[in-house]
Order: sequence, then C-alpha cells, then structure tokens
Amino acid sequence: MTTASIEPPQDTHPVGPARHERLSALVQQHGALAVLLIVSLVASLSFDSFATGDNISNMATSSAFLAIVALGMTFVIITGGVDLSVGSLFALGGVLAAWGSRHGTLVALLLPLAVCGLIGVVNGLLIARSRLAPFIVTLAAMLGARGLMLALTDEGADTYLIGKGSFLAELGQGTTLGLGNPVWITLALFVAGAVVLRRTRFGQHVYAVGGNEDAAALMGAPVARTKILVYALSGLLAGLAGALNAAWLASGVTILGSGMELDAISAVVIGGTLLTGGLGYVSGSLVGVLLLKVIQNVINQIGSLDSSYQQVVSGAFLAVVVIAQTWLGRRRQLM
Repeated sequence: MTTASIEPPQDTHPVGPARHERLSALVQQHGALAVLLIVSLVASLSFDSFATGDNISNMATSSAFLAIVALGMTFVIITGGVDLSVGSLFALGGVLAAWGSRHGTLVALLLPLAVCGLIGVVNGLLIARSRLAPFIVTLAAMLGARGLMLALTDEGADTYLIGKGSFLAELGQGTTLGLGNPVWITLALFVAGAVVLRRTRFGQHVYAVGGNEDAAALMGAPVARTKILVYALSGLLAGLAGALNAAWLASGVTILGSGMELDAISAVVIGGTLLTGGLGYVSGSLVGVLLLKVIQNVINQIGSLDSSYQQVVSGAFLAVVVIAQTWLGRRRQLM
C-alpha cells in the first residue's frame, strides 16, 4: 500500500506587498517627525542658543497660531477641499478681537469666532449646496474678509489696542508651567481634534467624503453637512487663532495673515495628509508646523541667510513630500 505524502500548506499571503504597504504607511505618517527630530538634533549641536528654554518657548508660542489654523485646514483637506480664506480670517479675527476688547473680554472672544465661523459656513454652503469649486469660493472669501478688515481699520490707518492687565491680554501673554497659554490652548485643541477625527461618526464621515464622495453618499453619509461643518470649523479656528495672536501682541495688526493659508497647507501636507483627500493625521499637521518653525529658527540662527530662504526650504520640503505621496500612492495601487 502506498501512502500519499501530505505536504504542509503553502502560505499564499503576499508577505512582500503587505510589508511594503506597512512601510509606506509608516513613512506617510511619521516621516515628518523623523525629519523634525534630525533637524532639531543637528541644530542643537550646531547652535548653543537653539536648545535653550527661552528659544524653545518662543518657538512653541509663535507656532501655536499657525498650528490652530492648520488644524482646521487638516479637516478641510481630508475631505478633498482647500480653504484659501484662513489667512484673511486670521487677520480679521485679530482686528475684531482688539476692537471688541473695548466692550469686554467676552465680546472680544465671541465676535471673531462668530464672524469668522459664519464666513466659514457660507463657504461650506456654496461648496456643498451649489457645488462650486472650493478654490474659487474660498478665494472670494479671502478677498472679502481682507476687505472687511481694511474697512474696519480705515485702510489699516487705525490700530486697536488691547489693554494691559485684561483677561484677554493674560490669555495671550501669560505663561503656565513655563509655556505660553496659547501653547496649552493649541495642545488641547489638537487633542480634541484627534478624538473627533478618529473616534466620532463625524470623523468617519470626513474620511469617507475625502476618500470617495459618491460612495460616501451611497453609504448614507451626510456629504453636504460634513463639508459645511469642516469649512465652518476652519473659519472658526482661524478666527480663534487671530484673536489669540492679537492678545499676544496686545493689538490687532492688519498686515498679519498674508500668505498664512499657504503655510497652513504646507504644514498639513508635510505632516502626511493627502492633498487628494481621504487620508490625514492631526498629529502630523502639528509636526509639520513645528518643522517649518524649526527651519525658520535655524535660518535665523545662521544669521548670514535672508529670511526668504525659509520659503525656499519650505517649498523644497513640500515638493519632496508631494512627490513621495504620489509615488507611494502608485505603489499601493500596483500591489
């Protein structure tokens, strides 16, 4: 009698592609953090003043305002959109906060939130209900918000001041445990944003809309409402950032916010969020902001380089990240 030999079952799972996919996801999510750590380490070894407590505290505080704007931009870009109005809303929020401080802290905080949030809602309605392109809608809002801000300040001739010793001034200029209050507010907002994006139904809808809008609608996701909410959130956070910045400077400076929308988009994309939507990380956006600020600080430490070199380096980083995202996306499609 002959007995058939029993061979062990073969593993049919594609180990190689799965490993490459995990590696790609790891690079996508944590690549910016690795670059940030390397740049910070090199800067600490090269410049004695880089790793000092004062320098770190100043970098953290100056990063807080852009980080808050980038948080709202993260939600927008994950849905596949873009918000070009945040820079103007940032400036408008600062002017409204400084103007409102004459009527009390509550008005100074609520007025920029209400106005900037309302502009965000209008952006969302036009994009979601009228199906207009986000680029055009938010570009119009950018021009309109900047015009409103100039009208309030008589073409920038009037500068509203925030009184010293007020609660609003303390909110922007005070410190807790060695870090400025805006830093702690920013960290709290990012924790809340991460929870909302990862642990709530709204966060699932944000990813679904960005991944495939038609499929999200077929699954019952409220596509229009999700878009309206993310643009409202973006406007709200831009206004809040502007109000905090005004409190930090003790005045509503009209020249701020120009180009801030591009910095926010750069930080979000460098942090691993896909420009095409459907994939993104709140933590990555924070890392992207810190990386841009560290680069700026290193250029200032060098001294012999003009500040414009920061934009050159930031643009190069952004180009590399977008190319890498495209390459990784194509590899995933081929696997």
